[in-house]
Amino acid sequence: MSFVERHDLWSVAQCEAADALAGRLKAGEFDTVRFSFPDQHGVLRGKTLIAGEAVRALRAGCSMTTTLLAKDTSHRTVFPVFTPGGGFGSQQMEGAADMLMVPDPDSFRVLPWSPRTAWLLCDLHFADGSAVPFATRNLYRKAVDALAARGLEFVTGLEVELHLFKLVDPRLSPECVGQPGEPPEVALLSHGYQYLTEQRYDQIEPILDILRANILALGLPLRTIELEFGPSQCEFTFAPKSGLISADMMILFRSAVKQVARRHGYHATFMCRPRMPNLMASGWHLHQSVCRIADGTNLFMPDEQGASLSPFGMHWMAGLLHHAIPGTVFAAPTINSYKRYRSYSLAPDRAIWARDNRGAMLRILGAPGDAASRIENRIGEPTANPYLYMASQIWSGLDGIDAGLNAGRSADTPYETDAPLLPKSLREAIYALEADDFFRNRFGSTFVDYYAFIKKAEIARFQEQVTEWEQREYFDLF
Repeated sequence: MSFVERHDLWSVAQCEAADALAGRLKAGEFDTVRFSFPDQHGVLRGKTLIAGEAVRALRAGCSMTTTLLAKDTSHRTVFPVFTPGGGFGSQQMEGAADMLMVPDPDSFRVLPWSPRTAWLLCDLHFADGSAVPFATRNLYRKAVDALAARGLEFVTGLEVELHLFKLVDPRLSPECVGQPGEPPEVALLSHGYQYLTEQRYDQIEPILDILRANILALGLPLRTIELEFGPSQCEFTFAPKSGLISADMMILFRSAVKQVARRHGYHATFMCRPRMPNLMASGWHLHQSVCRIADGTNLFMPDEQGASLSPFGMHWMAGLLHHAIPGTVFAAPTINSYKRYRSYSLAPDRAIWARDNRGAMLRILGAPGDAASRIENRIGEPTANPYLYMASQIWSGLDGIDAGLNAGRSADTPYETDAPLLPKSLREAIYALEADDFFRNRFGSTFVDYYAFIKKAEIARFQEQVTEWEQREYFDLF
């Protein structure tokens, strides 16, 4: 029996999808198959297999070193992997041991920019068949399953901002190498500050057209491409999808945009606030609702005229507010993220809600008879790992339902209303998460401590650097 069969990892539909893919591989449709998994940062990692080998690995899995789960954003291994327990408290991960990538056949795609290449998203398992506890897709699946056990599904729509530049110098000379290496030199594609202006859009349409064609060819439900407020900034929006699908979409979208842009001489970045003059911060606004699986009814839709959401939706929203502070790190996971939370900036700075107000953390859009009634959470930014961010929303919302939490009154003046302020730094956000029993119970203390350790390593490296601000502030004065 194969690894998948021994441990009963697939549904009947997944087995049928794997058989169909194996047939196409044997028929010579593809030269290679990329086996990829989302790491703790939401970055795709994996191996590329020759088609013949991929047929075997579909059910046997593909080995992958566990040290990939020990790396911070510089790709440095920050856990002592060669000590007992490997720094994880797990014999299965010490000594840079292997784990297995097991593909999800339902995730199969043909990469349109490399048409002889197939792509599969994988889940991580140890040799005994158990799920790797630090694999974020596994963590999100638990939240989705908890909701499904109540006959409910989490529906999300993605609204993602990013910057697109012309690549001037990729900085590939040997002296530019490092962990991390020097970032590329880029040039603007537009001056910006003409929000949604057609001629500005036309200036960057050549690369947007290329991206659009590839995104649609991947089967992603793209709705709009918009010119954003800042220079070289744009936004992509997608039709709502449920459960794992939306999170998988976000992972594939980010990776595809970066790969396609680079192949055509451009640089795409989802970094929240790039260090360039006059640029605007990018956000990721997560539109969400909860539907009944049996009939698709949107449980956020209000019955009463003038109501913002149904009582169910109001309790869900209260849960998001109640757990917003310790949950911020899942929506804003980098040091750079916290440059975005500024008053009067179209980004939130405190945990409040308001009806159709873009200054609030939670923007509510709902009316009787409106099947699209929803909450738009504006706390997130586009580097967030979607599995952690979305899982935090489900757990928080369910707590609001179970505890009957009250969201309070709408904040018509979101930057003046007295409400808990969002963390001002990654350090503050990590401390809030570490001290929070709620997310420790939902994600598990093992994962919370693991994630905090990696983020503290990132912070420590930042603290060691002398910034340009310090040099300008003190070098001549003292």
